[in-house]
Amino acid sequence: MYDRIIKGRIVTDADILNDGWVAVTDGRIAEIGQGTAAQARETVDHGTDYILPGVVDGQTHATSCQGLKGIEETTQGALAGGVTTLVDMPYDNPLPLDRPERFDAKAEAIATHAHADMALYGTLTTETGTGQLQALRARGVVAFKISSFESSPTRFPRIPADLMLDLMEALAPTDLPIGLHNEDQEIVLARMVAARAAGEDGIEAHARARPLAAELAATGHFMALGEAAGAHVHPVHLTAQAGFDLVASFTARGARATGELCVHYLALDAAEDGARLGARMKVNPPIRAGAIDGLWRAVTGGKVALISSDHSSWPIDNKLTASIFDAGAGVPGVETLLPLFWTLAERRGLDAPRLCATMLSDRPAQFFGIDHAKGRIAVGREADLAVLETGSFPFEASRAHDGLRWSPFDGDIFDARVVATYLRGAMAWDGSKIVNAPGDGRLVKRMTGGWFAPTGGT
Repeated sequence: MYDRIIKGRIVTDADILNDGWVAVTDGRIAEIGQGTAAQARETVDHGTDYILPGVVDGQTHATSCQGLKGIEETTQGALAGGVTTLVDMPYDNPLPLDRPERFDAKAEAIATHAHADMALYGTLTTETGTGQLQALRARGVVAFKISSFESSPTRFPRIPADLMLDLMEALAPTDLPIGLHNEDQEIVLARMVAARAAGEDGIEAHARARPLAAELAATGHFMALGEAAGAHVHPVHLTAQAGFDLVASFTARGARATGELCVHYLALDAAEDGARLGARMKVNPPIRAGAIDGLWRAVTGGKVALISSDHSSWPIDNKLTASIFDAGAGVPGVETLLPLFWTLAERRGLDAPRLCATMLSDRPAQFFGIDHAKGRIAVGREADLAVLETGSFPFEASRAHDGLRWSPFDGDIFDARVVATYLRGAMAWDGSKIVNAPGDGRLVKRMTGGWFAPTGGT
């Protein structure tokens, strides 16, 4: 007899099973069926609601404000949004995850604070160089990330080209992706100085000061180094179709290259939404004007590796400055990723259930080498499930569960909401409150080869 049967409209990688069910034993999916369900100690019936694989959010910043204890509130918000695994960035407050003892500290914090599972990026700095890469790999990092723009000399440093190449050459024999915050520092700093001197301000001025040329220059440089080294390179936030076309030009040459899209670039336009939202929509690289249709062409054309939230855990006070250039960058997104992307896809006439399952779960799980357990509703995988009710639902940021309670999407109407989230078959979010405990989330380590696995494994 199974531990639990969860019934609903099951979205598998092969089909959507109306009147379907998932059987769970020991936290894993034991059987999937349709119609009359197997016997279990408990049955939960979600009627005609969609049951999707739990979201794997491939880009989050849980510790930016509160440090490691910020994991607790961020993972609560994740579960409320159907996110069961967060892939967290290495630019922690106060110091980056560039050495094994910092990995160990973050792993301990996950065991203490996390409500959802977490996988971890690592990084390197000029202080550590490539000396700690193998130790971080051995501990289970799922990828590495660096930046071509320095937001902080300690927490978020710029990595020069020589060290960037060293990193790529060291990781080329593996399949660990190398992510990049992709902006050219010299271009951006010069344009920001010019904008301030001219008295320019506002969200469109922010976008002009960080032009697409700066993004493409950093991306192209990164891609060229990656091709020469044979490494898997991955700009983590491309803001226009031209960026994905650039990545595709390198893959056509045989390079191991992919590109990521954050959901807010699909939803917001600097010209249309800037006056209303101002700094509340400030992110780096910036949200641009007129880019949305091209980005959707990249999605439907198969040029986008995965879609993430780039959730930033900064409070709204970080945005309340006199000038847009002094306001903090980043927006909350872990709780809105799934309902927002579903809504955007559905309103474009796309297959929202399958697209969400693919772009938010299956592809990121494979990308980060955690698809032994995550990413699909399939026998043998962990029973991480997001239950989605369709309809018309206003999003109220004041009721969010991420501890921030603000969002650029406050008051927007979504066409779906998450009414339950299961972590390894146990309900963790019941549609109104978090029902699991801190520490129920686990550290997830890279275990499979990923997209460009060389012969001989990872």
